[in-house]
Amino acid sequence: MFRTTKITLRLLLVFSLLLIYFPHSLPSADAAGTGQTSQIDAVLVVDVSNSMNKSDTGKIGNEAMKMFIDMLSTKGDKVGIVAYTDKIEREKALLEIKSPADKEDLKQFIDGLNRGPYTDIAVGVREAMKVLQNSADPNHEPMIVLLADGNNDFNKNSGRTQSESDKELSQAVQEAKDAGIPIYTIGLNADGKLNKEALADLAKQTDGKSFSTNTADDLPQILSEIFASHLKLKVVPIPSMTGNGKFQEVTINVPNANVLEANISIMSSKPVETVLVDPNGTEVAVPSDKVLLSKSKSYSLLKLLTPAEGDWKLKVKGASKDKIDINLVFNYDLELDLDPIPSKTYKKGDKIDILAYLTSNGQKLPNTELYTNMNAVLIVKDLDTGDTEEIKLNNTGDSFEGSYSIADKHDYELVVRAEEKSFYRETEPVKISTKSASSAGSTGTSTPKPTDVEKAKPFPVMTVVIWALIIIVLLIAAFVIMRMVRKENKGFVGQLVIEIRDENTNEKSFPQYKKLGAFKGKFNLHQLLQLAPELKETEGFIFTPGPNDRIIIRSQGGGTLEKSGRAVDISKGLELKGGDRITVPLNQSDKTIFLEYLV
Repeated sequence: MFRTTKITLRLLLVFSLLLIYFPHSLPSADAAGTGQTSQIDAVLVVDVSNSMNKSDTGKIGNEAMKMFIDMLSTKGDKVGIVAYTDKIEREKALLEIKSPADKEDLKQFIDGLNRGPYTDIAVGVREAMKVLQNSADPNHEPMIVLLADGNNDFNKNSGRTQSESDKELSQAVQEAKDAGIPIYTIGLNADGKLNKEALADLAKQTDGKSFSTNTADDLPQILSEIFASHLKLKVVPIPSMTGNGKFQEVTINVPNANVLEANISIMSSKPVETVLVDPNGTEVAVPSDKVLLSKSKSYSLLKLLTPAEGDWKLKVKGASKDKIDINLVFNYDLELDLDPIPSKTYKKGDKIDILAYLTSNGQKLPNTELYTNMNAVLIVKDLDTGDTEEIKLNNTGDSFEGSYSIADKHDYELVVRAEEKSFYRETEPVKISTKSASSAGSTGTSTPKPTDVEKAKPFPVMTVVIWALIIIVLLIAAFVIMRMVRKENKGFVGQLVIEIRDENTNEKSFPQYKKLGAFKGKFNLHQLLQLAPELKETEGFIFTPGPNDRIIIRSQGGGTLEKSGRAVDISKGLELKGGDRITVPLNQSDKTIFLEYLV
């Protein structure tokens, strides 16, 4: 359930009218370009209670989260982090990944996580939903990854009960389900007390997946599986090896030219050396423009960007007797489309012809080699009974064909799934119904012919006038919306320099430089401070872009700040130009924030 603004409501109203009156003028979903790979908005939720000291002594969970971050694209994926006990210990708002430096920022945040007493899973999941509701991109694929090591452990002095926690968790899970946000759960079962069923149910309710393990060493593999599953990819295992102090060679087959990225994760307890050779036999520099390298104490990750088709050679040198696991995840520029089904209403016994095919950038693929090792099935779900049936489709070399005969007077959902060893794709679900077919049939009476009076109906002047008025209203509404959208999406320039002084100790933080170019329309001071819980009262300070490269700050509930040593009422807004400095006193946390606007 993402935040709905007034402009969104108006947009929905006008586009609803457009859909009602001009349905054929709008492009269908099938016509839209679908070749772009999905981008992720992920929140990593990690239990940092003291019990994790036993479950994950080497903090392998931190390493797994860092590897997950390294596997993401540097072209707009977003990641947030929530560390919880029975309260939020630390939090990182969704950060858009645009460079390796952004990934380093996230990984350093993970390295700085400390542990504390007590555990309350509901607290972590609820906060993750807030993060996604506040700043997720509606065009991205949202997800939550929950890493926990057992049951709740409440502070007796807090008065918190299991019933209260269960109710709060249930509400958060329902919100995730309603918003289409899958929750992937990972249970660490080091002490044998893991509540697997509760975590599995949480994932099942939101169409996520649940994993459990007795050792933290499995976490990098599990995070790889989650990454692949969310993007409808598959982890391709490479045979494990044991290091011997010398280079050992494995083959990495890039199956076709539609591979956008090849993620090669090398997991080991000790650092390894790598050499990469392309299909032409040329050694490729690592790192380079086309090969990104990320390293940690327990893994190395090579990301090949638009790699050439063919057999690559990866040479790995590991420490003697050190086990080395290698996984491969391809990211494809491919989608699976289903030919439109002619009618949405059928009767029992009717046969529906099925035709599905691969597309890239919205165009059907002419390359038949991609189909060579692929299998496809039609998945039919009876929406009345919940039963599911799979029907194998024929691979014709450039499409998948088959048919389905309606079994009963029920509602059905049809999905085609095609897969091979390194990826799978599914079509958008199509719903059909047979329940109204009987009423749609012939009644046995002939259709009366129009009479002479009916033929001589006058020209419908009022109808034309009404349609003209509707068109005029729509045009005016479209003009208003365009102006509002421009205002909502207006960007910012420059940056804000932030310093925070603790009024109890008089200590002042180092200056932080926050670039404003990533924000559109408006943002609040709490977002700029990365949603630090102790500074929550800064949510009420709103920034909007002003004319001539200026910004405007106002307070939603009224309030004052200091500029040039004088108190200023900002309930109606205060314009800041380059070089202006303001001071924001916080009463609830005994802190003072100093801001300087630089253009």
